[in-house]
Amino acid sequence: MKMKKFTKTHEWVEVEGKIATIGITEHAAEELGDVTFVELPEEGKEVKKGEALCAVESVKSASDVYSPVSGKVIEVNTELDASPEIINEDAEGKGWIVKLELSDESELDGLLTEEEYKNSL
Repeated sequence: MKMKKFTKTHEWVEVEGKIATIGITEHAAEELGDVTFVELPEEGKEVKKGEALCAVESVKSASDVYSPVSGKVIEVNTELDASPEIINEDAEGKGWIVKLELSDESELDGLLTEEEYKNSL
């Protein structure tokens, strides 16, 4: 069963089994403007919840993307190297940034539902 949660810092995480797919929200992509570069983490990197996972640069600014959960990077979206604008086109779909192997599923409990996230904007 897929479950999608959000953070107050504008990341989303979609979990299926032990795999968490992470990206930035459409709201964050709109705020950033045209994304020009994504600094992807290395596969195998261990990240803790709340740590900077990578950086997204746009014509307006550069922003860190924080990991909503702890885990190990098992895949990065290499399409973003050549086409970072995918994040602007489909931030919560094809514009995903990394996939993690979850290390603590209970961390999902503190995240926001889509409705809670939209109400926090």
